[in-house]
Amino acid sequence: MAIPYQLVRSSRKTIGIQVRQELVVIHAPLHTSEETIKRYVYENENWIQKQLAKNAALQNRAEAQGILSEDDIAELAAKAKQILPDRVAHYAKMIGVTYGRITIRRQHTKWGSCSSKGNLNFNCLIMLAPIEVIDSVIVHELCHRKEMNHSERFYAEVYKAYPAYDKWHKWLTENGPIIMRRAG
Repeated sequence: MAIPYQLVRSSRKTIGIQVRQELVVIHAPLHTSEETIKRYVYENENWIQKQLAKNAALQNRAEAQGILSEDDIAELAAKAKQILPDRVAHYAKMIGVTYGRITIRRQHTKWGSCSSKGNLNFNCLIMLAPIEVIDSVIVHELCHRKEMNHSERFYAEVYKAYPAYDKWHKWLTENGPIIMRRAG
């Protein structure tokens, strides 16, 4: 069975596959023949089918937990604006860093980020996670004030501030995609 896909051509050097929910996107170099692309999709059909099945299962779990309305998301953002600043201040003092603005928004792929100016962004959906997960995200972003990378030195700072980081990062890796899908 041929898998339907969206083709995106660019100046890249290799063919790549991206599976987003039920959409399969093939990224191919500008001059790659249709035959080469079709063969590549055929050769990777099992992997694509597994990703599609995994995405469908995540969607089913998200729907079982309840899809969030715009009002629900607004409530989560308000809750985050209430709770996160004090937690950020607590961990910033513990880690020994400063920070700029804290922004709360609905992000589609990230839980948090830290700009080079020290501004922190958090996804309001993080409020659906246990407080330990929230703290692990806060610590992760604050440690970028010391190391703007994901090096061993960065993770040494993270573990020093939050020794249980791995446990809660694992929780977010396993449950985060379901939370994201609940917001549509």
